[in-house]
Amino acid sequence: MNDTAPPRRIWLCADDYGISPGVNRAIRDLIERGRLNATSVMMVGSAIGRDEILALQAAAAGSPRCAIGLHVTLTAPFAPLTMHFRPVHGGMFLPFPKLLRAGLLRRLDPEMVHAEVMVQLATFGELFGRTPDFVDGHQHAQLFPGVRDAFLAAVNQSAPGAWVRQGGRNLPFARRLGAPKALVLDTLSAQFRRRAARAGIAFNPGFAGAYDFSTQPDFGALMRQFLDALPEDGLIMCHPGFVDDVLVSLDPLTVQREHEHAFLGGEDFPHLLAANKVTLG
Repeated sequence: MNDTAPPRRIWLCADDYGISPGVNRAIRDLIERGRLNATSVMMVGSAIGRDEILALQAAAAGSPRCAIGLHVTLTAPFAPLTMHFRPVHGGMFLPFPKLLRAGLLRRLDPEMVHAEVMVQLATFGELFGRTPDFVDGHQHAQLFPGVRDAFLAAVNQSAPGAWVRQGGRNLPFARRLGAPKALVLDTLSAQFRRRAARAGIAFNPGFAGAYDFSTQPDFGALMRQFLDALPEDGLIMCHPGFVDDVLVSLDPLTVQREHEHAFLGGEDFPHLLAANKVTLG
């Protein structure tokens, strides 16, 4: 590593603001301490309202380089904001494997997807009084066939200054094979990047943060891997949070969120960034 090179600035983005009060509190805590510089907000979450938005804006006010984005949500257990969105199951979006399958089989109506993303963008604008700095997707749904074109068209139409998240890694092919989940994101992201570039929409040049949440691995060890080869303006996705009843009722990712918060808020994280010549500032 070149010791004279300036530090790489990266995005460390906490997903799922709005899913529960405990997740919201954890994200605000890390933003206030300078341990995050981005978060993406769910407009369909159960913990979204004026008070939660004002609290986030207050936390970000002390960190002017903190970006706030829209976390477009198109998968269960959340419900559409548009009345006629299809397909649904029990009034909710499809679970993400079924949404991906429907996209691959060309069974998604792009006009319905476009309308739903437009409403979520409009709702963000009403609550925040501005367009989002960036737009990404819950469970990476923005990358799915049948979703991506409608997603990009909505961003271009309603938030033309925003950048979008792609999930491809800057790693040699041989190093990608050991992480099946991340390899799927690499494949989906290749088409997404091409479409975003054609539309003139900016996107993050590198991505990290995907792992098997069910195994509850050492997040500090994972973070060291995520920082490796991540370029300037690359993005690491994370999911810090405090577990509460609302979260337990909505999402299987619970205790690992507290592990992520503990590492990001602890003493080892700043030293890891400095050792890798990385900054969030």
